[in-house]
Amino acid sequence: MKNEILRNLSYGMYAIGVKGKENASACIVNTVFQVTSSPQLIAVSMNHNNYSHDCIVEHGMFTVSVLSEDTPGTVIGALGFNSGRDNYKLGNIRHKVLQEGVPVIKEQCCCWMLCKVVSKVNTPTHTVFIAEVVAGSDKSRGVPMTYDYYHKVIKGQAPRNAPTYEQPEQVRHYNDGESFICTVCGYLYHDEDVPFEDLPDDWVCPICGMPKSAFKRK
Repeated sequence: MKNEILRNLSYGMYAIGVKGKENASACIVNTVFQVTSSPQLIAVSMNHNNYSHDCIVEHGMFTVSVLSEDTPGTVIGALGFNSGRDNYKLGNIRHKVLQEGVPVIKEQCCCWMLCKVVSKVNTPTHTVFIAEVVAGSDKSRGVPMTYDYYHKVIKGQAPRNAPTYEQPEQVRHYNDGESFICTVCGYLYHDEDVPFEDLPDDWVCPICGMPKSAFKRK
């Protein structure tokens, strides 16, 4: 079976908040789902290489902030294409840190949940954390962002550690030489009315916030 078939499964966009060694941190995942309603159990899939993965293993707590269609792409870029081992990822993102030391993202999110790990299942590349929801929002606001919306509307790519990541196809979507791709997150810029060279010098990638110098001609 081809991997494309798996894309028929539903995915969303979630920020997972963790208690780090020095500061609170967060990352982006696309696989969060309800397991049972009583007790309220959810499951989160996360790559072994993620800094957030190590933080969850150590502390046994995390938050889930459900991103909405209004959540800026730069938030996804900042949390999804950088490592918390080397960067304070929440520096330019509105958030609050709960008493438990884990953050909740406040950038146009639908809702949030505080979760305590009760079990986990390891695969060769990912851990599926099963956790009980111990607190969270009373109301939900906005429309939850789906993975399909992220790809088709925001034009975002899957981070390398995402379970849905695939090597970029070596196919030119345009043959006029006017397409530029971000070397960090894979965002493709192509605008027939505004050439890449005409963008202002302070323009940044709408997904990961990298400057023009991070782009190369596709």
